[in-house]
Amino acid sequence: MDTLQNEKQNYRLQLFITLLSVVLFAAKMIAFYLTNSIAILTDALESTVNMLAGLIGLYSLYVAAKPKDKEHPYGHGKAEFISAAVEGSLIITAGIYILFQTGQSFFIQKTIQELDHGIVLVAITAIVNFAAGWWCLHIGKKNNSLALKASGKHLQLDTYSTIVIIVGLIIIKITNLFWLDKLLALSISIVIIINGYKIVRASLAGIMDEADMELLKKLIVTLNQNRRNNWIDLHNLRVIKYGATLHVDCHLTLPWYMNLHEAHTEVDALKALVIHTFGDNIELFVHTDSCLPFSCPVCIKTDCKVREQPFTHCVIWTLDNILSNQKHNAPLIT
Repeated sequence: MDTLQNEKQNYRLQLFITLLSVVLFAAKMIAFYLTNSIAILTDALESTVNMLAGLIGLYSLYVAAKPKDKEHPYGHGKAEFISAAVEGSLIITAGIYILFQTGQSFFIQKTIQELDHGIVLVAITAIVNFAAGWWCLHIGKKNNSLALKASGKHLQLDTYSTIVIIVGLIIIKITNLFWLDKLLALSISIVIIINGYKIVRASLAGIMDEADMELLKKLIVTLNQNRRNNWIDLHNLRVIKYGATLHVDCHLTLPWYMNLHEAHTEVDALKALVIHTFGDNIELFVHTDSCLPFSCPVCIKTDCKVREQPFTHCVIWTLDNILSNQKHNAPLIT
């Protein structure tokens, strides 16, 4: 139920952001009409990307919220990665277009006027954008939604570029250095392209199931801090993200004499720990291994009555040793 509510909340918020982007675009176009500022036009053109990206994000959240089926046993969460990739591509396209248009008009003098009204209008859009972006990021992190986090980052980026434009327009108004307007537009277009690339890079990493190292580090720290005596070894750890759902796979080595019920209890404890750390949108697949004599030197279980070798040291799980498909202390196969 919580997952379904989160998905509905994501969808409603994305719908609101899409409608808001239309209003903000209209406000920026009015500001451009009043001032004839290319920098403001640059900001307005970026807002067209917001509208298109909002519609794409809305559709992706609709698809991602669909339940699993025979054709999609892992669900439809990958749609969010595709949405973010398209959004990033649109941002890059907008940046290149702005760069091209500004370059063409760089040596053409245009009169800039009504800067007071333009600055006020653009400042209002900046405040609204920042608030909407903050809320998107907050809900996106809470619900593990890449689409919302991408929208939030984009909205806040839009805010920062708008603030730069406002400062620039104020300087232009004071100094009458109208060429600064075009320099602002060029600078912002470059920033837009760079940030669009970052969004595309992150989305492609998700589509290709690239390991999220920060997430893995957080999980490994949690496992080390909450390690149970019966968890002799843990290896072949993998985490794949499908939308808001995390799929966690690993091999857990347990004492060989445990029965199925006891082993299942240990797996449940591991699952509870992961859920406590990352939320309940978790699918955990644990392959249990029985310990072998070479495990004894690294086994922290103090009450083992069948130990064949003395304990020598505890293996601290790290990125290097927990991702490997090799039991710790096992003899290397050559």
